[in-house]
Amino acid sequence: MLTRIHGGRVVDPTAGRDAVGDVWIEDGRVVAPSERAPDQTIDATGCVVMAGGVEVHSHIAGGNVVMSRLLLPDLYVSESAPNGHPFAHAGGSGSWIGANYARMGYTTAVEPALPPSNALATHLELADIPLLDRGGLAVLGNDDHLLQLLRDGEGKQAVRDLVQQTLAHSRGLGVKCINAGGASAFKDGVLKLSLDDEIPCYGLSTRTIMSALLDAVEEIGVPHPLHVHCNNLGLPGADDSLVATLEAAEGRRIHFAHAQFYAYGVVDPENPMTGGFRSAAERINAAMEAHPNATYDVGQVVFGQTVTISLDILRQFGGRKGAKPKKWVISAGDAEGGGVVPFLYRPRGPVSSLQWAIGLELMLLSSNPERTILTTDHPNGGVFTEYPRIIHLLMDAEERAKEIATLPAIVGERSGLPKIEREYSFSEIAQLTRSGPAKLLGLTDRGHLREGAKADVAIYRDERDRTAMFSRAKLVLKDGRPIVEDGEVVAWFAGKTLSLDVEADAGMEKRAESYLQDRFGAGLDTFAVPDAAFPENTGTFEDVACRA
Repeated sequence: MLTRIHGGRVVDPTAGRDAVGDVWIEDGRVVAPSERAPDQTIDATGCVVMAGGVEVHSHIAGGNVVMSRLLLPDLYVSESAPNGHPFAHAGGSGSWIGANYARMGYTTAVEPALPPSNALATHLELADIPLLDRGGLAVLGNDDHLLQLLRDGEGKQAVRDLVQQTLAHSRGLGVKCINAGGASAFKDGVLKLSLDDEIPCYGLSTRTIMSALLDAVEEIGVPHPLHVHCNNLGLPGADDSLVATLEAAEGRRIHFAHAQFYAYGVVDPENPMTGGFRSAAERINAAMEAHPNATYDVGQVVFGQTVTISLDILRQFGGRKGAKPKKWVISAGDAEGGGVVPFLYRPRGPVSSLQWAIGLELMLLSSNPERTILTTDHPNGGVFTEYPRIIHLLMDAEERAKEIATLPAIVGERSGLPKIEREYSFSEIAQLTRSGPAKLLGLTDRGHLREGAKADVAIYRDERDRTAMFSRAKLVLKDGRPIVEDGEVVAWFAGKTLSLDVEADAGMEKRAESYLQDRFGAGLDTFAVPDAAFPENTGTFEDVACRA
């Protein structure tokens, strides 16, 4: 069916479009303007038309997500639920995730922590999220098999083959390393790790592990650069860790997760751990300017109760003291381990307010929103449903000033946010939430409205209240089909799980089988993600090609 979306303000920075015009779609794809009469015309007069939003870093599936639901089931309790049934409308489920992203105009979301040992369970949860295409990043950097290879001085080819085998077996879309070596060091009593500290038992460092993974990702041709969670997240002086890691990449492509949690410069160099922190947003952006090989997502903090989820067991162990309410789960197994710690970002609390300010400052100082991706590191900085409010604050300096006026003076004393007058344009919002993340993931068929793109389209009423505008899209099309009308889901169907099209090296498969049998008494089949685990004839997975 040929459809014409007519009369809306079409915003597609990849094509230099920001004007009233039409978008034509047919058979689930954007097509060139046609001489034929359309079978259907969608009136978008007074609306803004963008590609569907793309999420690069949101914890929406996996063992720690399940554990967070069990630890803090009251997080998503709805006050509008019937009396006596507070969980009747509870959120956090797969359908809640899919519906809420879709209402905001998002059509793709990626889980950034896919542990290879738990890949099947994570993929089953991802497949349970409707309305979206989704994917997961395979986690490496703390597993004994990789660290053994590096300790034994095996060459790049062996590391490359192990990474490729892991990607193929876990059906990952990319590779992430989380505080590389940190989980291993934690098991030997280490509580703080920096780039060149020695990791006990292996004689390695974060630098050597990360460098090996950077090389492997490039040699395999993974479209998404290595997704890096640095050392020392959330500590005063964490900006040093990010900048040192950036320089250690030596020009290789690298993506930094939740940069806000690293934009913390020390206030008192003589007492770095007790003097508090100040914004290092300016320094982080200057470093990014000097390294065009790098990108980051923000990890914006929003006020309110949340639960933090991370495989950075070292930092989660340290953060347990700040748990609110006072309960937490830390688990240490082979490879990553992990921690689930409830946390309250206190409205008008000085520390939370400064974190909130630093995230916005990062985005507002960025000269290239396409390399600066909007995330809250859901749920670590706050729930993703706060994106419309964050977009509002980026686009409206007056609204931002009103909120800053309610916050403690520390926001002005330790960040530059109050002095920033910049307002994001629609094109810059599209870069921040569409074209930037799609390009970063190597998904060339989305994030734009050029001919050949998937017909994932979001149409918003152009309201001055940007929070309202981006909270409830007027119409969202997924593969050309309406899934949301006037902010409500009107059709439910399953999207695809995107996984990299790679084939494991036969020799490395034999080595991995032998390693797993020796260590666990269970082979590769135990950790596989077979098609047979998913409903028949649904075609759950869609291949994404490697870079040429």
